[in-house]
Amino acid sequence: MAGTTGVEAVVRADAALLEDDLAAFLDALTAPARAAASVYDTALRRALYEPVADALGSKVGQQALPPAPGAPGGRAPLRPSMVYWAYRNYRGFPEEAESASDLAVIRRTAVAVRILLKAAVALDDIQDGSDVRYGEPALHTTHGTPLALNTGAWLIMSALRHAADPAVMDSLVRSVGNGFTGQAVDLSSRTALTRAELPAAPRATRVDFWESTAALKTGTLFRMPLDAAVAGLRVVEDDRLVLDGAMRQLGLASQLFNDLTDFVPELGGANTHEDFDGLGNRVLLELLGDAPPEAEFKRYVLGHPKLERTLLALAEEAVALKRAAKDAVHGVCRSERSAAYFDVTIERKGHLIDRLLATVRQRSGV
Repeated sequence: MAGTTGVEAVVRADAALLEDDLAAFLDALTAPARAAASVYDTALRRALYEPVADALGSKVGQQALPPAPGAPGGRAPLRPSMVYWAYRNYRGFPEEAESASDLAVIRRTAVAVRILLKAAVALDDIQDGSDVRYGEPALHTTHGTPLALNTGAWLIMSALRHAADPAVMDSLVRSVGNGFTGQAVDLSSRTALTRAELPAAPRATRVDFWESTAALKTGTLFRMPLDAAVAGLRVVEDDRLVLDGAMRQLGLASQLFNDLTDFVPELGGANTHEDFDGLGNRVLLELLGDAPPEAEFKRYVLGHPKLERTLLALAEEAVALKRAAKDAVHGVCRSERSAAYFDVTIERKGHLIDRLLATVRQRSGV
C-alpha cells in the first residue's frame, strides 16, 4: 500500500536508536570501572557492573526483526518498541516536523522501559526457579541469587531515575507496582491454601483468578511501554483508555499463548507439560471442575476427554483477543503508516498466536 511505504525502515531506525541509547547508558555506567585498579572498584565491577551488563545484554525478549543489509542496525537483530510507535503515531514520521523535546523524552522512556523489562526477567527467573530462559542461562545461575536480586532491584531504581520526566516516572511506578501485584498472586497459587481453594471453586471464579493475575502480570509487560510513552507525550485521556484496554487484551492473548504451548510440542519445545505446579495455567483451571484437590494434575489434565476441545477454544480466544486489540489500536492510529508500524511491532509475537491456532486445529482435525 502506498500509504505504508518505508514503514519498516522507520521501525528499524527507531529500534537501532534505542539499541544505541541502551549501549550509551551501559557505557556510561561501566566507564569508571574499566580503568579501576583498587580492590573496591574491582569488586564493584564484578558484583554490579558485570551482572547489569549481562542482564541488559541478554537476547531474551520477543522475536526480533532479522538483520537486513543496508538497513539501519542491519548487522544485528532489532527489537521494535511500542514507545517509538507512540511517538510516530502522535508526533509524526521522520519527514514530518519532529519535536526535539518530545523525542528526547521518548528516547529516555524507551531505555527505561527496556531496563525494567530486563529487571523483571532477572527477578521472575528467581521466583519461578528457571535456570534457562529462551536458551540462555538465567542471571541467577551465572552470578548467584543474591547478586541477581540486587541487580534486579538496582535496575528498577536506575530505570526510574533515567526516565526523568515526572509523568513517565509516575506511569512506570504504577506499572511496576501492578507487575509485582500480579506476581504475588501468581506465586500464591503455589501455596497450600490457594491450591486447596482454586480446584474447589466454580469455573467462573477460576477464570476470574487467571484473568486478574494475567492482566496485572503479563498485561503490564504490554501496557507499561505504551502507557509511559503516552504519559510523556501528554496524549488525551480518551486515547489512553483505549490503548490501556488494548494492551490488557494483548496481555491476556499472550498469557493464553504461553499456557497453551505447554500442551503443543511443536511450539512449546522443551517446556511442554511442565507448567502445572502453580495452578496458574488456564487450561488446567478450565478442566479442574471434577478433580479432587489431591489430584496429580499433570496426569489428570493430559488424560482429560475435553482437553483437545479446550485447547481449541482457548486458542480461538487468544486470536480473538489479539484481533480486538489491534482493531482498537488502529482506531486511534493517525495514519496508515502508523497502523503498519504498530502491526510490525506487535506481530513479532502475534503471528505465533495465529500459528498456534492453526496447529491446534490441525491436531483436532477441524
